[in-house]
Amino acid sequence: MAWKTNMTPQSVYRRQLAVQLRELRDRAGLSLADVAAKVEINQGSLSRIESGVRGTTPLLVNALLDCYGVQDQAIREDVLDLVRADRAQGKPWWRKYSTVLSPTRYDGYLTLEANAVSLRSYQPLLLPGLLQTPAYAEALITGMRLDLTPRQVKSLVEVRLERQKARLGGESPTKFWAIIEETVLMRQVGPPEVMREQLGRLIDTEETPHVTVQLLPTTIGAHPGLYGPFVLMGFPDPSSDLVWLENPQNSVYLESREDVDAYADAFDHLRARALGPPETRARIEQLIRELPK
Repeated sequence: MAWKTNMTPQSVYRRQLAVQLRELRDRAGLSLADVAAKVEINQGSLSRIESGVRGTTPLLVNALLDCYGVQDQAIREDVLDLVRADRAQGKPWWRKYSTVLSPTRYDGYLTLEANAVSLRSYQPLLLPGLLQTPAYAEALITGMRLDLTPRQVKSLVEVRLERQKARLGGESPTKFWAIIEETVLMRQVGPPEVMREQLGRLIDTEETPHVTVQLLPTTIGAHPGLYGPFVLMGFPDPSSDLVWLENPQNSVYLESREDVDAYADAFDHLRARALGPPETRARIEQLIRELPK
């Protein structure tokens, strides 16, 4: 199982660049040692660039492309665009919140989420951040993060709102599919008016074509999701999908084909057993009616 911990994952652009450079070197029939000697670069540094561990510069990439005999200007520009895009991500919008993001490597998650074209989330304990209202998010974070000051809680709420705006809004929103345990909506977070607003927000998602919400009823019993929450992240080719797992102290992501396929199968199983969108809406409306006045 491919586990990666205690690090901020590289951008999807860097991962794409790594794949492109490896393929171009292979086509040229050159080894890492050959290229290191020709371009006068440390072999270990070149290996880290090709594995996506470190970034690089347009100057070095131009030298590599010359070494590989790449004369097609379209290919050269595509590769250099990936370098520029990766470098541009060096200062993402969430950096100003780094003091409250770093404890669980949440900044690493945001780096990946910012480049994903699809997100499939299973949540047995709380609502996904992309679906939370400001009041629900504040009440939830306050109750969960006893180590934070009110100002830090406010900062994390702002992060969630920025994420919603960036990933679910705009001209190219991310396709988001959430499967949520029914018990999540039965746990009152904040006063009744906060829950009423939050449940109403979930109903409103029915009007959003790129967002799908399904409830998993408690009556189905044991299922593959009982291991815990997870997020499947899909990226443009040639980058492969990832699975993100989070816990109170740290987070990890899995990238092997075997791991990703296992979680994809689990998600499909849960999706098949969950209530369909119309039944989910009806159940949420029922929960709203049951809230204290």
